[in-house]
Amino acid sequence: MMPFPGGIEANANATLLFSFVATVIYLFALDMPPKWTRTAAKTLAVALLAVLAAMQGGPLLLVAALGLSAAGDAFLSRDGEKAFLGGLTSFLAGHIAYVALFAQAGGGLQLLSAQSWRGATALAMAAFSIAMLAALWRRVGPQLRIPVAVYVAAILAMGISALTTDKAWVIAGAVLFIASDGLLAAERFLLAAISPRRVWMRYAVWVLYYAAQLAITLGFLLA
Repeated sequence: MMPFPGGIEANANATLLFSFVATVIYLFALDMPPKWTRTAAKTLAVALLAVLAAMQGGPLLLVAALGLSAAGDAFLSRDGEKAFLGGLTSFLAGHIAYVALFAQAGGGLQLLSAQSWRGATALAMAAFSIAMLAALWRRVGPQLRIPVAVYVAAILAMGISALTTDKAWVIAGAVLFIASDGLLAAERFLLAAISPRRVWMRYAVWVLYYAAQLAITLGFLLA
C-alpha cells in the first residue's frame, strides 16, 4: 500500500520509490571510492524527498531544509576538509530551516514543561549533545572547533523545536537525525582509523539519516 493516492504509478509514489531506490544503491556503493555515481545516489535520495515535498504542496521551509540536506550529502560524498566544511555548512543551514519550520508548526517551548515526556526528551538531547561536543572538542583541530560547536547547537535546537510539535513522525525523525549525527561524529573523529566498528557505523549512519529525513517529510505531507 502506497502512502499517497493513485498507486505506484502516481507521481508522488513514484518519486518516493525512486528516492528509496537511490538510498539502497548508495548503501551498496558506500565503501567504494568517491566518484560521481556514488555522489549522485547519495544526493538523489534526499533531493527526491525535496521534490516530493514540493509536488505535494509541502511547506517551503521543508523543501528548503531537504534541498540543503541534499547539498550537504553531495559535499560529504567527497573526501577532504573543504568537502567536510561544505557539508557542515549546508546541514547547518538545513537545521536552521528545520528549526524555523518546527517552531512555525509547534505550540511553543511551554509544551516542554507542560508534558513531562517532552521535557525529559529535551534534557536527554541536551545531555547527549554536551557530551558529544566535549568529546569532539579534544579530538578535532582548532580550526574546526567553533564550526562543530555551532553545528551541535543547531541540531540540538532542531531536536528541541521538533518536540514542540504534535507530529509523532517529526519528533521520531529529529531523534533519529541526532542519533545519526552522533554516530557520524564518533566514526569520523573518535574511533581509531583501523577500528572494525567503522564498517557497521557507516551503514548505520546512512540508514538512520535517511529514516530521519523520510519521517520528517511524511510527518508533514501525511498530516
